[in-house]
Amino acid sequence: QVQLVESGGGLVQAGASLRLACAASGRTFTTNGMGWFRQAPGKGREFVAAISWNSGSTNYGDSVKGRFTISRDNAKNTVYLQMNTLKPEDTAVYYCAADKTAWGLTALSSYDYWGQGTQVTVSS
Repeated sequence: QVQLVESGGGLVQAGASLRLACAASGRTFTTNGMGWFRQAPGKGREFVAAISWNSGSTNYGDSVKGRFTISRDNAKNTVYLQMNTLKPEDTAVYYCAADKTAWGLTALSSYDYWGQGTQVTVSS
């Protein structure tokens, strides 16, 4: 059974940092791009960040550029999202996903495996 399991979410104050991790099991995703998306209450799922299969390229949503960093460790089949200078508007459920392509695209439709999500809450 293929699984993506996110961890590292929590409740923090504005300005703090969190590091999310997404561990894959059941198959390797070393040739897939990987991405992070988020969904706030009452809103659609939003692209946050993505990384290509070899970490050669990354993409970020405009609202997180300069604050969030995506990385991956293919030896551990794990992708990370370092989130710095968190803001209350970053509050959402964060989802890890595997891209059907190797490139880490920004479109939701490019992703076919999803984790269950981890809650991030940023208080003001």
